[in-house]
Amino acid sequence: MVLARDVEQWRGPPGAGILGGVAARRGSGRRWRRLARATRELLARHDLFLLGAGVTFYAAIAIPPLAFLTVRLLLLLADDGFVTGLVDDLTAVLPTATDGAAVADATFAVGSRLSAWAALACVLPATLYGEGLRRAYAALAETPDTAPGLRGRLAVVPLLVVAPVLLLAVLGITPVLNRLAGEGIAAEALGVWLALTVNWLILAAPLAWSFHVVAPGSMPWRASVLGGLATAAFVSGFLQGFVVFLRLPIDFGAPFGGASLVGAVIAVLGWLWVLHLVVLVGFAATNRWVVLGAES
Repeated sequence: MVLARDVEQWRGPPGAGILGGVAARRGSGRRWRRLARATRELLARHDLFLLGAGVTFYAAIAIPPLAFLTVRLLLLLADDGFVTGLVDDLTAVLPTATDGAAVADATFAVGSRLSAWAALACVLPATLYGEGLRRAYAALAETPDTAPGLRGRLAVVPLLVVAPVLLLAVLGITPVLNRLAGEGIAAEALGVWLALTVNWLILAAPLAWSFHVVAPGSMPWRASVLGGLATAAFVSGFLQGFVVFLRLPIDFGAPFGGASLVGAVIAVLGWLWVLHLVVLVGFAATNRWVVLGAES
């Protein structure tokens, strides 16, 4: 890694500002190449696809009860009519070919009817997500970990508390997206940019938390936040790609004997797997950044 004094030597005497700028760019380029090489070497030692599949398995169990619980908590914070209006706007912008609107309606219907005991029962499977992430993070960080199941589950409990606020932020932009839809290319492009930006900022917070708290080893907050922001940008982009994918006229049931429901579930799980690959690569790069910083 190029140190500050090395850059000063490149700058030379007063008036050599151009050389100084070139040296700084070269030093920055070397740092990025070193980070990319270290990240590739780390990922090469592990089966990233298998780790992503493992997290996806945990997520497949955790996401439905997590969604129901989040909806129930959201209805405790906001007026039912207000939330219902936002849900209507959400279903209006979701692709209809894959019954995305029907899934959203069903999720909110089940969540709104949860009793206190049912909501409490949802906590156990919902926290499985933390266990899956912690196990994958521990493998990539090559850090010995004890009781990853319990530690991972407890680490995501605070995220369950703030999940309704994050969901409300996502739902809050749906009326705007609904108005922009069908208003021309410029309006739709603005809607895509707005969705990307909001999703990026919303996802950055839980990702930073997962890097610092869920992962073993207590990654520094600064690295966790920057790594979370960078990773969330890519995840947001892939989420937008998922929405575009759902709009394509594809017969998801064709490879599965015409069973459209099976095909749709497999397609969703496939995209969820891709999203987890992005998260794990982001964590690996952030981890290597911390390690290289400690070695310099």
